Amino acid sequence: MNIVCLDLEGVLVPEIWIAFSEASGIPELRRTTRDEPDYDKLMKFRLNILKERGLGLGEIQDTIAKIDPLPGAKDFLDELRAMTQVVILSDTFEQFARPLMEKLGWPTIFCNTLEVARSGEITGVRMRCRDSKLTTVKGLQSIGYETIAAGDSFNDLGMIQAGKAGFLFRSTEQIKGDYPGIPAYEEYGDLLNAIKAAL
Repeated sequence: MNIVCLDLEGVLVPEIWIAFSEASGIPELRRTTRDEPDYDKLMKFRLNILKERGLGLGEIQDTIAKIDPLPGAKDFLDELRAMTQVVILSDTFEQFARPLMEKLGWPTIFCNTLEVARSGEITGVRMRCRDSKLTTVKGLQSIGYETIAAGDSFNDLGMIQAGKAGFLFRSTEQIKGDYPGIPAYEEYGDLLNAIKAAL
């Protein structure tokens, strides 16, 4: 029994924080898990900037409402879901993901949640579990699934390396260079063919 585990941002949809950085004119918010392997450090950095600028959940959600899936992402996901079970494993948050899941046809996503004050200020994050992508893959394996994973960032490497097959998709030159043993693809058709071959 197989299950495919996909990252969300950079793989199926644009990076939310980069989109918000552009919308808000705050270049520091362009940092993502492609740049900073320590997710806790990255989120503290982001929340401090939001607090300093008086920005909250509403402003970010306004940006997310204008984001569409990457070209070809929904067709890729539909074809993949017709072949096998698929789950999206993301370090994003329920409050960010919902409109994007609607545009992708409501695939299953495991993600985290934000702590939000009545004012809309984001006061903290509640992570689903530690090392959520790798922990989830190991959990799926413990109940009889063989996992195949694809992602683009440092925080995807654990789940990519833990399964029977794993792939980088539209990753950085640094990550591809540091992990030359992981097949890397740029086009959905190529990734789909690689996953098919691994099933």
